[in-house]
Amino acid sequence: MHNEITGMQENSRAIPSLPKLKSEEAKRTTIILERNEREFIESLIADGKEAGIKPLISKMLDIYKSMMIYDWRFPGEYYCGISRMALVNVELFNILTQQIPKEQWRDIGKKMGDALKVSIQSTLNIEANDQANWEKIFERLKAQGFGDFYLKDKFLLLKTPFINECEIWKGILEGLLCVELETRNSVPPLVFEIKKRKQPSV
Repeated sequence: MHNEITGMQENSRAIPSLPKLKSEEAKRTTIILERNEREFIESLIADGKEAGIKPLISKMLDIYKSMMIYDWRFPGEYYCGISRMALVNVELFNILTQQIPKEQWRDIGKKMGDALKVSIQSTLNIEANDQANWEKIFERLKAQGFGDFYLKDKFLLLKTPFINECEIWKGILEGLLCVELETRNSVPPLVFEIKKRKQPSV
């Protein structure tokens, strides 16, 4: 009997301890949805607009963080850092643009780029003239609806711009990124070649 107990004790010591899974487990959160909310989400999934509830919530959180929605005074006052945001129809921008003489488009764009640089640098706490930061800047601009920006070697590409006028964009990007650009394609997708890097003005 003593031998059996000793053997059992030895066997129990030989069994490896179970790993502590508690800290590795994903935390679960239960949300009770109203019927109309559930039906709305289900319709989005059924129409193929969303892949599922989890991807939808993940996307919502990404937008919430990138647009600093936690600082919004909803409805009507939306802020990202120091800048007040407005959801404005593109048609209104086009009307304003057409009132500016074409020979001033690039200079106006540079002033817009300078203002955008201050806003982005204060919000993201990064230097816009540092090319290592451009990806983060492009993500911010895309989130704000400016368009899709890409850097390919020495070329800047802009797909789906919310303003179509090439010279305005040329000025905006020159003012924002402290570069000198040469236009390679003047209709969307816009393509600019980086000719020179400028020292930012103090």
